[in-house]
Amino acid sequence: MDNYKAALYCRLSEEDKNKKSDSDDSESIQNQKAMLLKYAADMNWSVYDIYSDDDRTGADRERPEFKRLIDDAEQKKFDVVLCKTQSRFTREVELVEKYIHGLFPVWGIRFVSIVDNADTENKGNKKSRQINALVNEWYLEDMSENIRSVLDSKRRSGKHIGSSALYGYKKDPCKKGHLIIDDEAAAVVRKVFELFVSGMGKTRIARYLNEHGVPSPAVYKSIKNQDFDSNLKSGKLWRYPAVSSMLANEMYIGNLVQGKYGSASYKSKKNVSKPKEEWICCEGTHDAIIPRELWVKAQDMIKNRKRPYKTGVIGVFSGKVRCSGCGGVMRSVKSHNIRYLQCSRKYVSPGSCAGAFISVSALESAVFKALMEFSEAADREKIRSEQARLRKNSKSDGSAEQNAKMLKEKAAEINDVIKSLYIDKVRGVISESDFLMMYHDIKNKADRINDELAADESASGNSEQNSGCVIDDYTESGTLDRALTDIMIDRIMIEKKDAQTGEVPVTVYWNF
Repeated sequence: MDNYKAALYCRLSEEDKNKKSDSDDSESIQNQKAMLLKYAADMNWSVYDIYSDDDRTGADRERPEFKRLIDDAEQKKFDVVLCKTQSRFTREVELVEKYIHGLFPVWGIRFVSIVDNADTENKGNKKSRQINALVNEWYLEDMSENIRSVLDSKRRSGKHIGSSALYGYKKDPCKKGHLIIDDEAAAVVRKVFELFVSGMGKTRIARYLNEHGVPSPAVYKSIKNQDFDSNLKSGKLWRYPAVSSMLANEMYIGNLVQGKYGSASYKSKKNVSKPKEEWICCEGTHDAIIPRELWVKAQDMIKNRKRPYKTGVIGVFSGKVRCSGCGGVMRSVKSHNIRYLQCSRKYVSPGSCAGAFISVSALESAVFKALMEFSEAADREKIRSEQARLRKNSKSDGSAEQNAKMLKEKAAEINDVIKSLYIDKVRGVISESDFLMMYHDIKNKADRINDELAADESASGNSEQNSGCVIDDYTESGTLDRALTDIMIDRIMIEKKDAQTGEVPVTVYWNF
């Protein structure tokens, strides 16, 4: 067909060394453009636009030019998408099916790749396009596994592979993968450990460093990179987490600890924390900043200071409450058996923030009052939709199925025990009275397990069928819990107490 308007898409996954500057297109991109322009001219197609993503992988769904191409395709600004190969467009089977075989035909867009002869106008080569997509995705997976195995091998051999060195160290310019001590930052690390073992708390240490004008690790790195911003916000101050992390990092005694985080899969760039047993630790790979005796003493103090919080229990407002003065997340503290939330920034750097402070009970009352007011005009359909999404996510982690499986296994074991007892009674191994006593005890356990199974199945069925709105459940019961805050609340802003009224202003920002 003549008079086609063609969108030319080019992509390169690595930076070409022939670039003269970062703003130049790579040589490969230029070659792709030349090939596509010639093909379009030979087909008598006009070129609507050229979309070019350089230094982007085929699994990257956030490619800016790719996203612009899709937006323009949806608006039907052109008639055909032209690429060198199908893998230039994407290496994911899911995106091939979504766009090339799904949305493009709906939008009236033809897809053509020159080298591998993919053409959606040719109905006979759909299977070959799908096979190409599978091969491209296998390539991604294999490449990801190869890269991961190479990096893990380097980690196990004691080589540092991070993009930057840990605060207190710097990369050895004479030996790749080796760390050497940065004397200026190392002196701060030693001071932190010395202050801690002398009895100073982590928040007080952060405050001490801020008061003495010691640059935080982020600011220090910025200074050393000659990229110091004199207008850095207070978020660049020393804070409790930085001190806490430093005191627990055994890299300061010469051990290289890596692999704490990794991507969930080759399709995801999001890093997730790994269990400690999967970390890669090599001892004695670099000079220690902290003497072993000082390290052991600090670890003993950390262990003794730990509070026996219940594992897996998340506070009702955890991570949701922020100080309106600085925007920082407020921390939980306890005084005279009363739980409070306070702005930690005020305590690590006096004067940087007026500091918000509120008791948890007062916060609960304020939030529940706001909830009652919100419920009058709430869009319950949106809330129901969010409830359904959260239920789906909770099921996907497999915890409910795993619990049900465990209960069923226990029930089966108890049934086997009952059968065995009955056989022993028949054979005369145990008396009638002993059998009845043991039978009733075991039967009670079996009944409890069966009741729990029935309750779980009932709850699962109700969650699927129940069209009720979570907000109504809580306004009627008068209680708050974590499930409600996750569904309903985006954030809660706390202001400083009003000097005249004595009240603490609370503003709740809803997700709807």
